[in-house]
Amino acid sequence: MKPTRFESAIALIDKKNSDDPNVYNVHGLDYPKESLYSQRMSRTLLLNNPNASKALQIAARAQHICRWKIPRDEYPMDRVGYLKWRETLKKMHADMTAAILKQVGYDDEFINRITALITKKLIKKNEEAQILEDVVCLVFLDYYFEEFSEKHDPKKVIDILQKTWKKMSDKGRNEALKLQFSAKNLKLVKEAITP
Repeated sequence: MKPTRFESAIALIDKKNSDDPNVYNVHGLDYPKESLYSQRMSRTLLLNNPNASKALQIAARAQHICRWKIPRDEYPMDRVGYLKWRETLKKMHADMTAAILKQVGYDDEFINRITALITKKLIKKNEEAQILEDVVCLVFLDYYFEEFSEKHDPKKVIDILQKTWKKMSDKGRNEALKLQFSAKNLKLVKEAITP
């Protein structure tokens, strides 16, 4: 049976992400870093939003498509450099995804919808954009926060937690509070979110 446009798009996104030279080790197995990230994005999205639209599922899967192609150290290591790097990445992710969607036969309206989601143009104004932002934050907290916390001083960790919390909806925050944290990090989470 011929795959659907949606299945073809997901397969092409996965193929690109599987080329990531950076690996992430989980339970003794190495995975291409962005391939693993995209799987975690899809899993978290569908766990919390089982009826997520195809557009939202594609945007989640392509959130970091080929992220390694624009390394952070190509930009100044300050706040301005970081923001410029992030904007350049969002555009690359959106452009790559748009090319894949065009290739498999999606129309411009559908492609523009996904581009708006990936470039985060409508957070807090659009339900799907907010769901996607919640998923990004939940994936960070669930899979990458403990490691991040080990590398940074508590003050910076609390600052990042507060910024993450601000981006999330009430529903996203409720899901975040169900995650398992180490005792040390649970203390930091509580400190960050207590007014």
